[in-house]
Amino acid sequence: MIAMTTTWPDLIVFIAAAAMAVIGALGIITYRNPVHSALSLILTLLGVAIAFLEQEAHFLAAVQVIVYCGAIVVLFLFVIMFLGVDNKEDITVEPLVAQRPMAYASVVVTMVGILAMLSRGGWSTGAQVATGASPGGAENVQAVGSAVFTTYLFAFEATAALLIIAVVGAVLLARRDRTGESISEGADA
Repeated sequence: MIAMTTTWPDLIVFIAAAAMAVIGALGIITYRNPVHSALSLILTLLGVAIAFLEQEAHFLAAVQVIVYCGAIVVLFLFVIMFLGVDNKEDITVEPLVAQRPMAYASVVVTMVGILAMLSRGGWSTGAQVATGASPGGAENVQAVGSAVFTTYLFAFEATAALLIIAVVGAVLLARRDRTGESISEGADA
């Protein structure tokens, strides 16, 4: 294992990016308005992109901003606006009886895991951590592109098809005519 040191600027950038991600995540779960939650998701994703930049993973940072902040969050906002945010959900009825205890247990397990990682690895941040040669001597972006479009082409295309089917299904389920009857029920009549 290579001995790595962390400089103060690297540590400050890492802590700022982590704080952005955590504050955004807290906003996601605390805001009652879904639009505000989606905007908090953008803050979280930007924090992760800054962490990628700090690791000198510029391609991943660009993909994070373009794909997730640009496309996925816009899709979330489109669906939220399409479905309407006026409908209040009854939060007194829990669909799963053990939902809250399971959520608390998962938070505790996650925090124990994070503390265990930090106690073993210390504060290894910066580009020194991310610099590792990929197999065959190819650059990281070239290796990812080659793997996606050769080895994992079917999985990549199947994922794209499933996402399109999910969007079409969500639109069909959400569309209602003025009487409250779904479009598919109206076509059968």
